[in-house]
Amino acid sequence: MPVPSSGPSAAHSRAIWRMLAALIGCFALSQAYRTTAGILSVPLISQFGLDDRQMAVVAGVFHLAFGSMQLLMGIGIDVFGIRRTIVIAFPLTIAGAALAALAPSPAVLIASQALIGIGCAPAFLVCTVFIARHFPAEKFAAMSGLALGMGGLGLIFTGTPLAWLAEHFGWRACFWVLSGLSLLGWVMIYLRVFEPAALAVGTATGTSSPARATTARPSLLASLKGYGALLRMPHTAGILALVFVGYASFISLRGLWLAPLLVDRFGQSLIFSGNVALALSLISLFAPSLFGRMDPGDARRRYWLMAFPWSLVLLFVLLACASSLTLAIGCIIGVAICMGYTVWQYADVRSAYPSDMTGRAMALFTMSMFLGVAFMQWLSGQAASWAEQHGHEKYAAVFGCIAAMIAAGTLAYTLLPKPARKP
Repeated sequence: MPVPSSGPSAAHSRAIWRMLAALIGCFALSQAYRTTAGILSVPLISQFGLDDRQMAVVAGVFHLAFGSMQLLMGIGIDVFGIRRTIVIAFPLTIAGAALAALAPSPAVLIASQALIGIGCAPAFLVCTVFIARHFPAEKFAAMSGLALGMGGLGLIFTGTPLAWLAEHFGWRACFWVLSGLSLLGWVMIYLRVFEPAALAVGTATGTSSPARATTARPSLLASLKGYGALLRMPHTAGILALVFVGYASFISLRGLWLAPLLVDRFGQSLIFSGNVALALSLISLFAPSLFGRMDPGDARRRYWLMAFPWSLVLLFVLLACASSLTLAIGCIIGVAICMGYTVWQYADVRSAYPSDMTGRAMALFTMSMFLGVAFMQWLSGQAASWAEQHGHEKYAAVFGCIAAMIAAGTLAYTLLPKPARKP
């Protein structure tokens, strides 16, 4: 296990790990919220009479709110620091989950998902910035993989446990439980996460050493100009295009279409769907860490990122055509395993920009990731409605649409300008 680089004492190292664990706890909760629709879509459709497009909006609004707030959260980390940003934002998650549990209509349910998305917006960004500050650069991919893997604990909750809770106590109870867990997570952040004076600055700007951390925090205007500088770099477009479709494909499957696919196409129960979701969640605990340890390094990583997403394209094409439950489950599990490659994208971002732009680059990267989820869920809902209106099987259209988006993003990453190789 890597040792934090920013403090020589064992006590300091333990404090760093405790703070990281608390931050990962809130990230795990954000993972749970973004995948609740994968199980709760069936009872929500029954409760509110939603069609596929409306359910896609309910599922996607979390990611739209989450993604659209990333730049603001990056500025917040720049100006106010990690602790203040998440302590101020996360209570909206608690309130949003309580509102969802009380929702009398689809409109209120959508509003609750927006609140949850805003509250969760800094959850993973603070983890990546914290890792960038406190761990050696060569351990960044491995540590990001560890954080992603541990965040998968939230996905475990939205598998069999959530399905069981929904079947026995109703979908509203699921949101009450999540609200309570979110309150506990906020308390842990409030009590455990602190930024020592020597390290309380230089967060989202990517500063990783105490010596550099002594500089003043940037102003709001300086932070905004930093995003403009990122967007003007020619290689930014390709990086954002690939991240726009990769994680979105997994969350669209796991967080929206999994239970409907298994219930509608194959006649399985909600508990069976929860068991499959639990299997995917267990895979997500280990796949990012495994891929993080297999990181090919700066010299070869980009070539792997050009090639690996095509495995996802193939799996979604097979899933679109699968008439066998065994083949469908195999494709679903294959997607979960292959998604571990996305941890390389975080290392790709870190290597593509100067160290003083790392935090803002991560914020822009995360924004594209979750806006991609919102767009893919919305577009796949449109595809499902179009297929039903024209007498086609809707899941073939849904997964064909997802495969086409992954292919387009991968081609953009391959053909658009690349970052200059560092000497």
